[in-house]
Amino acid sequence: MRKILLTAIVIMGAIYIFFIPPDPVGFKIFMKLIPMALIIMFAVMTLPLVSQTYKRIVIAGLCVCMIADGVIYWFMAGLITFFIGHLFYIFAFKSASRKRVPIWAAILLVLYGVVMAIWIAGSQFANGETILGLAILAYIAVILTMGWMAIRTRMVLAITGALLFMFSDSVLAIDRFIIDIPYREAFVMVTYYAAQVFIAASIGSRVVKYSVNRNNLIR
Repeated sequence: MRKILLTAIVIMGAIYIFFIPPDPVGFKIFMKLIPMALIIMFAVMTLPLVSQTYKRIVIAGLCVCMIADGVIYWFMAGLITFFIGHLFYIFAFKSASRKRVPIWAAILLVLYGVVMAIWIAGSQFANGETILGLAILAYIAVILTMGWMAIRTRMVLAITGALLFMFSDSVLAIDRFIIDIPYREAFVMVTYYAAQVFIAASIGSRVVKYSVNRNNLIR
């Protein structure tokens, strides 16, 4: 059943991205939400090998992001709702955190945050859009934290999902505030849906811990 759901997610995602026209907006929003509804079903059907708490928080985050997909056409409403969705993912990843972030990964994340803050938020401050600039800074901070906490889980699926989410949001921000990016819709939505699928699939990641006797694996 999960394989059927994955196939349906790919098909419905492709239909939305490549075949649904921008108007009427109501129908476009409806079609946009179908892949997210399927991803939520996929998460619900995934056996929680991390913990039940992790599964519940991830599903809550998926639901919030689905709401954000519907209100993103009102930019600030979408930004705030996605911000809340990232908070859920942060709490989920925190509940599964096991190790520190490697120095090289920490440096890359900080560099990404500094570049995006100067480039995206800085452009809004320069235009006199102080509130929007502050909102963008807050969003950059929360998505960096999400990526940071995902890396701490050491779960490949969670890390991949978080990084894809960061890439999707970055392309969207650059296109909206800096320069037009060709095929922006495809870049943003393909990586966005993929990010949500990976995060949902991470519910079934196998977490390996060590007992006092490191020769004994506790799974």
